[in-house]
Amino acid sequence: MVGRAQPDRKQLPLVLLRLLCLLPTGLPVRSVDYTRGTDNITVRQGDTAILRCYIEDRSSKVAWLNRSGIIFAGTDKWSLDPRVELERQTPLEYSLRIQKVDVYDEGSYTCSVQTQHQPKTSQVYLIVQVPPKISNISSDITVNEGSNVTLVCMANGRPEPVITWRHLTPTGKEFEGEEEYLEILGITREQSGKYECKAANEVSSADVKQVRVIVNYPPTITESKSNEAATGRQVSLKCEASAVPTPDFEWYREDTRINSANGLEIKSTGTESSLTVANVTEEHYGNYTCVAVNKLGVTNASLYLYRPGTGRVDNGSMSLAVPLWLLAASLLCLLSKC
Repeated sequence: MVGRAQPDRKQLPLVLLRLLCLLPTGLPVRSVDYTRGTDNITVRQGDTAILRCYIEDRSSKVAWLNRSGIIFAGTDKWSLDPRVELERQTPLEYSLRIQKVDVYDEGSYTCSVQTQHQPKTSQVYLIVQVPPKISNISSDITVNEGSNVTLVCMANGRPEPVITWRHLTPTGKEFEGEEEYLEILGITREQSGKYECKAANEVSSADVKQVRVIVNYPPTITESKSNEAATGRQVSLKCEASAVPTPDFEWYREDTRINSANGLEIKSTGTESSLTVANVTEEHYGNYTCVAVNKLGVTNASLYLYRPGTGRVDNGSMSLAVPLWLLAASLLCLLSKC
């Protein structure tokens, strides 16, 4: 708000005292020219506003006022605000310049002119626009599949910013409506990823921020590849699973868990695991089970190592042949970090 300092009335020139008599409440009390109406001027926060006012002759007595009181009376400055000055590019101009405009400057300003005939006023309403700014947005979160999720994005600006949400996927889905809150009921693994909040108004470019949503879900075997090999050869069985968090893998032959030893090597990287037999013997042919487990669940797939020419090599299949106690043991092992 443009402030003011009131000097001692005894020190004011006689002309200024007469002017103040016309302005006991900040506006002339008689013979006011209301035909001009109120002009609006719109300025962006931080810019300079010039409120125009012109007088009929140099003998006119003038003053600038706002809702708080007198800013200028003639050339005498009553405001303590250093941003406020007179703009007088011509002898008959009596405009007000406000630098680095802020929201508290918004409001009605009155230029009061005492001519030889009657007092007149010219009113200007200053509108201050503020670029959009996101003030608060949800932090990155991790939830389990099926949970309900609420994302929050709050923004300031004048006019009030319009808020929109978009899921940053290749399709770039933009959610309907203009809401500070984005609610996702029963979130799925496909709904994980980054969500973009955009706050926009016509003042300047939109403000954009992102929040990441990680969705945990139990493992699913996405690929299991059986293989064939002659005795004396090296061969690998491969298994791939989708899961968040990243799954741990275990390999079984019948009911026995396999470790990397005696010519067998297990390698697991991310969502893939392989069992390599360095030197195939007759004892190595048969059924193997790949088990993928994380804190949310466990799953398995059967793979086969065949003799060449049997014609039975395939891409493996999901199987529940592993005893339930083994699956439970795998999950318990993960949770206890055995």
